[in-house]
Amino acid sequence: MKKVLLLAVMAAVGLIVFTACGRRSDGDLTTVRVSEVTRSVFYAPQYAAIALGFFEDEGIAVDLFTSDGADRVMTALLTGAADIGFSGPEATIYVFNEGRADHAVVFAQVTKRDGSFLIAREPMPDFTWRDIIGAHVLPGRRGGMPFMALEYVVRQHGIMPGTDVDFDTSIQFAAMVGAFMSGTADFVTAFEPVASTVELEGRGFVVASVGEASGEIPYTAYYALGSYISANPETIQGFTSAIARAQKWVTDNHASLVASTIAGFFPDADPIILENAIARYKAIDAYSANPVMTRDSFDRLQRVMESAGELTQLAPFDRLVDNRFAEIAAGK
Repeated sequence: MKKVLLLAVMAAVGLIVFTACGRRSDGDLTTVRVSEVTRSVFYAPQYAAIALGFFEDEGIAVDLFTSDGADRVMTALLTGAADIGFSGPEATIYVFNEGRADHAVVFAQVTKRDGSFLIAREPMPDFTWRDIIGAHVLPGRRGGMPFMALEYVVRQHGIMPGTDVDFDTSIQFAAMVGAFMSGTADFVTAFEPVASTVELEGRGFVVASVGEASGEIPYTAYYALGSYISANPETIQGFTSAIARAQKWVTDNHASLVASTIAGFFPDADPIILENAIARYKAIDAYSANPVMTRDSFDRLQRVMESAGELTQLAPFDRLVDNRFAEIAAGK
């Protein structure tokens, strides 16, 4: 039974397309297509905004689909398959540095820490980061935020990836936990609710929070092409205001209420797992209090990218981040 539950949750996380728009009525709302990087409790404010009708209050119907990777989210945006992307903002930096004129611009931040947890095969109550020396680790896609945040953490502890620890990037993000369950690697990183589900199965044990160890980073944000923002400022403002309202709601309410509110986005997940996952994210202060991205946090993100060897040149904050909508939504 537990095995079936795990597989069901993993299937939900790997979902390719999901349409969610609450009490949508034809002709009254502006439809916005949003590509999310993965399905995770880490993005509770987004699902709460949909479930509670906050987007509808702003005249917006959200068509949400999961693209399984920031690179795929950006591809959806650049090809016109999505109006808004939702992933790590590193994707916007890569595109800008490639010289694209109509590049992606961040307009709202949602999370401020890495949301992944390090899972080991056995309980390690006294775990320290030095314990991964000599280990085989599944860290995510090279150049993606999960990989770079983990690499940043281990480097901060004097551990050199490729020399002291084997970071295996050969397995796609959506397949990493499955590979771990099948016997590959000593450690894997996973977001919630998958991490808690693996623990419930007794097939792995969370030993560390990458986000807690790495410190604050603008980890997940909404962005759109500059041309879309210029043509649709009212839609962007309404979208950002709905997210800001949801961020406050998630902050102010108990994990159990948040879990029951967003449960429809995780139909096969155990309610207790959802509640525990949200409580775990609250405990590490993962959710941003408002959608404003600061220059300091953006600069810290670029330092993490530089440390990972993924940044050829620094991108200018004023070209990549437009806080006008977030500041209005936050009442600043």
